[in-house]
Amino acid sequence: MIINGVQIDETFAEAFPMKGTRVIITAQNLKWAYHSAQAFAGFATSVIACGCEAGIERELDPSETPDGRPGVSAMIFAMGPKGLAKQLETRAGQCVLTSPTSALFAGIDEGEKIPLGKNLRYFGDGFQISKALNGKRYWRVPVMDGEFLTEETTGMVNAVGGGNFLILADSQPQALAACEAAIEAMKKVPNVIMPFPGGVVRSGSKVGSKYKSLNASTNDAFCPTLKGQTKTELSPEIESVMEIVIDGLSELDIKQSMRAGIQAVCDIGAGGGVRRISAGNYGGKLGPFLFHLQEIMG
Repeated sequence: MIINGVQIDETFAEAFPMKGTRVIITAQNLKWAYHSAQAFAGFATSVIACGCEAGIERELDPSETPDGRPGVSAMIFAMGPKGLAKQLETRAGQCVLTSPTSALFAGIDEGEKIPLGKNLRYFGDGFQISKALNGKRYWRVPVMDGEFLTEETTGMVNAVGGGNFLILADSQPQALAACEAAIEAMKKVPNVIMPFPGGVVRSGSKVGSKYKSLNASTNDAFCPTLKGQTKTELSPEIESVMEIVIDGLSELDIKQSMRAGIQAVCDIGAGGGVRRISAGNYGGKLGPFLFHLQEIMG
């Protein structure tokens, strides 16, 4: 398959089951909502070392938030319920409760309920106040700038992590420009995040290593500086490869996101130095979700 001079490899991205939730962070203005959300989603690129994967989904108009203030929706994913609940509570306590003028609400109502502000209320040292509205419980916790308003729980649902595609280009600037175009298009798709810095990862990995202490190591087959030293997947003209990883609430969400991103890259095309689109997989052994590139773009 060739789109605008870009070869779409006959391969698939391999993804795995996760648990996920969405939270809504509001503040006095959008700047402070972003400050809190960015801290909340910090150091959450990969469950391999971070314990979770998180990112900002989109910004919200005051008409879309529970308290009528500017806000940001953020999503967080982990491998299991306990891991997700722990990461959510820790990040909410350290990054939202602490952030000036912030408030915190559930972004998902369905699924199993997990604590959001349920335990954070104890920071109020007995001065916290509870109120139930429309079947939901909220807590008002006194803090030095006034009070921190938080919903008691949020919904945890089944999710999918590890959707991905690789962009192979003539140069590093061209690969990055293609990634930026892809991320811009993918941000318009709901229910997904791209958890790496700016949505892009340059250190794609393979399973295993020559060093016994490592479970993963550099994907040498896609490293341009190793063409003469390993079984390379790269033709001579390709000098840079970058990857975009996607987590989403469903298979369909990830497919739609991948399609939007890949199409944006193909719109740049061979004239912009993009040669191929490929994907990272482990022969179908890592997870049950297989996202076939040519099928998605067909």
